[in-house]
Amino acid sequence: MVPRIRVGVVLLPQLRWAQARERWRAVEDMGFDSAWTYDHLAWRELADEPWFATIPTLTAAATVTSRIRLGTWVASPNYRHPVPFAKELMTLDDVSDGRLVVGIGAGGTGWDADVLSAPRPTPGQRVRRFDEFCELLDQLLTQPSTTRHGEWFSAVGARMVPGPVQRPRPPFVVAANGRRALQVAASRGDAWATTGTTDPKDGQEAWWRGVAEVTARFEQALVDAGRRPAEVDRYLDLDSAAVYSLSSREAFADAVGRAGELGFTDVVTHWPRDRGPYAGDVRVLEQVAADLG
Repeated sequence: MVPRIRVGVVLLPQLRWAQARERWRAVEDMGFDSAWTYDHLAWRELADEPWFATIPTLTAAATVTSRIRLGTWVASPNYRHPVPFAKELMTLDDVSDGRLVVGIGAGGTGWDADVLSAPRPTPGQRVRRFDEFCELLDQLLTQPSTTRHGEWFSAVGARMVPGPVQRPRPPFVVAANGRRALQVAASRGDAWATTGTTDPKDGQEAWWRGVAEVTARFEQALVDAGRRPAEVDRYLDLDSAAVYSLSSREAFADAVGRAGELGFTDVVTHWPRDRGPYAGDVRVLEQVAADLG
């Protein structure tokens, strides 16, 4: 039996809803703790494949589930502005009856960064934008009216009525790996998420060493921010490693055990695909669900 760390499943938004709804229901029925979808307009080598929008997908998922937490893995400032995004999150939290978890990241440097034809920020600008995005999103979701003029985002009398179901707002899971982004996660996040810092091509053991190192840096960032490390939940994306976590029942159990030893409260895996990224067998997911039960 694997340790009872909370386990979430990411479902890529690639299927028409007539098919996808059964998968979202299945994740809940199998007993997992959370279900997520990517917040991209398109993604890497799947850019020319079907790909549906994040918030409508999660809203639909909220109507066919009743228990499981639902989240963005992860939203970013690459093509989002906090004002309309906060309104969407407030609505999603209402439809889901307070089951929303907001995963937030700084935004990658891939396709989403260029789709609006805006100049790419420098690394320093990207972190400042990330911090401002989190700060304004927090303000919008915790007060009925917000006015703020920032370097990257502004709001003038932005109304957020009646506000989220969860008070003071849905939890933020802030993804970060670099030093300055970790500072944002430590100061703005209710929880932290990481993909590790080592290229999976360097091998599984190197990836785990990188996870241990970034965990130590995050703990120090929490101390520097005046927070107690034990009070902040931690999410690990198991499938950023060299080995797909659902390649076998044993591989998953080993990954969850190692994550627990490093202090992670939550892990995230991906629904197996037929080919390409996260290619695997759904029967392994079912076996893992049985172990968690």
